[in-house]
Formats: sequence, C-alpha cells, structure tokens
Amino acid sequence: MPGLGDSSEPLLKVLQSIIRVSVRVLAILMTVLILLGVVDVAWMLFEKVISSSPRFVLSIRDILATFGAFLAVLIAVEIFVNIIMYLREDVIHVKIVVATALMAIARKVIILDFKETSSDFIWATAGVILATSIAYWLVDKAEDVPGK
Repeated sequence: MPGLGDSSEPLLKVLQSIIRVSVRVLAILMTVLILLGVVDVAWMLFEKVISSSPRFVLSIRDILATFGAFLAVLIAVEIFVNIIMYLREDVIHVKIVVATALMAIARKVIILDFKETSSDFIWATAGVILATSIAYWLVDKAEDVPGK
C-alpha cells in the first residue's frame, strides 16, 4: 500500500499480505471471468449465425448484442490490467481507471436502444461521457507536466 511499505508494524505487514493475496485472487478470478466471457461471445455468435433465418446472416440487433458482449469482455480485460498494475506498482493508475470507465460508457451507448430510452437518460449519459472525457483529458495533461 502506498506509504505503508516501509512500516515495521507487524499488524500492518500482516494486513498488507492479506490485501496482496486478495488482489492475486481477484486477478485469477478475473482471468476465469474473461475466459468465460470469450466462450460466451463465441457461443452467442455461433448460436445466432446457425439459428438465424437465413443462415449466416445477422440482424442489426444481433450485431449490436454481439458488440455489447465483446465490449463487456474488453472491459473485463481492462479491469484485469488495473489489477496487474496494482500488483506490480502498489498504486492505482487513475488514467487506466478513467479509460476503463470510458470504455464501459461507450459499451452502454453502443447497445442503447434509443427508441426505448428516455431523453433524460440520454442527457444523463451524455453528461457522464463529457465529465469522464474531461477527467481523462485532465489526467493525461497532468502526466505531461514537467518535473512530475
């Protein structure tokens, strides 16, 4: 943990060990989740291609559902990268976290059915996208500051 790595306090050392083991377990579980997600995407695509009429032709709705599933797996990969970065450097990288949030929002927008979504929800989503984009830009600019 940042700022606690040099502590000689026995309790803190035990707690840090527990946290590191927990993060490793999360990394293993995320790997399993990613593999299951890939299998699910493949199965979903196979099922849609085989069961569609005519065969091997997908509707726009099927394509969007497949995109949503793909992006869900990619978001899981980004979360896995966050976990690995934490294990390596014992610090949370804000830029990667914000980029993951942007990807999650993009997934939501891609699979959004605008015919069944209220305008309030669309405006709120636009606000979240704007705020997250500004946060990403600010974090990116902060990394470019000399002497940092």
